Amino acid sequence: MLDAAVRTFGQRGYRAASMDEIAELAGVSKPLVYLYLNSKEDLFTACIRREAAALVAAVRAAVEPGLPADRQLWEGLAAFFRHTAEHPDAWAVLHRQARTHGEPFAAEVTVMRDEIVAFVTALVGAAARETHAEGDLADRDIEGLAQALVGAAESLAGWANDTTGVSANEAAATLMNFAWEGLGNLMKGERWSPSAGR
Repeated sequence: MLDAAVRTFGQRGYRAASMDEIAELAGVSKPLVYLYLNSKEDLFTACIRREAAALVAAVRAAVEPGLPADRQLWEGLAAFFRHTAEHPDAWAVLHRQARTHGEPFAAEVTVMRDEIVAFVTALVGAAARETHAEGDLADRDIEGLAQALVGAAESLAGWANDTTGVSANEAAATLMNFAWEGLGNLMKGERWSPSAGR
């Protein structure tokens, strides 16, 4: 039932999706759908929670703690883009539908996003410790970098899913080149400022 709902919500949107359509796709009666989930809102919320948990689990499972920080970040990004590419309807539910239909849906996605940001914050912090730059980067800097990286990944996943021929590895490499090279300079203490070079 949830598979059918994710597919319908992802392809048709929350407002256009009907419980009749979801029940038919799932091969069950509409009253059965209502027996398990009281409303369309409850069904959509269940879809968001399931798909958010699956995405977070995929990213966490891909990252091996013993690897160098750049490899951990690469594995996490590659897993993120693989998952969003392999589950485009789920990504549409999380990235487009849930965020644009207000509360309580947006709050559900925020929980997932906060978990991913915390995970990326730990990776960026580990990278700072590896390069002995931890003292140069305040916690606020590390958290800000993690927020920027997650936001970029979300946007890039939307673009990659809508652009023919962009593989998950290509999307991950694009973001890795953009982020890691910049992070590398930051870890060396090379900060950009508007007054530099003037």
